[in-house]
Amino acid sequence: MQYTLERMTPDDAALTVDWMVRQYGFDRAEVETWVRDLRFNWPLSVKAMDAQGKVIGLLNMSDYRIEEETPQILIDAPELLAGLNSLRYTAVFSFIVAEPYRGTRLNYDMLMSIMPQLRQRYDFIFIPVLHRLKTHQYWKRWGATEFYRDQECVCYKLMLD
Repeated sequence: MQYTLERMTPDDAALTVDWMVRQYGFDRAEVETWVRDLRFNWPLSVKAMDAQGKVIGLLNMSDYRIEEETPQILIDAPELLAGLNSLRYTAVFSFIVAEPYRGTRLNYDMLMSIMPQLRQRYDFIFIPVLHRLKTHQYWKRWGATEFYRDQECVCYKLMLD
């Protein structure tokens, strides 16, 4: 399986919306608002394409804050939030790989392609995962640890030391 990896730009916003709506079943208008307003870090986001140039994966990074994902943490664990917010972090907003490429090296290669910049700029990666998704074990295998959960998601952090 041959593929290439490219960094994304704001021109990939519509593509991101399409993929997120198709993968997660979210409302299109809501996803458009997220992509527009939640400080996507386009230079750290990665797009994977097969040999024919068809997109086969998206890793969207965002500089949005933990409390924007889970406002309940402000009430439940303000000290934890203050400690986390004293560190430098960015978030995995979404990570989608086309079905035929799941279980291959693609997701690893996508994340590793930005790892040098992540380690240079950040203390950890914030990874919110909806309860219904199957990627909890995936992130735990990377070494991510749970630090909070609410009704919708489990919040993990992957330290970059």
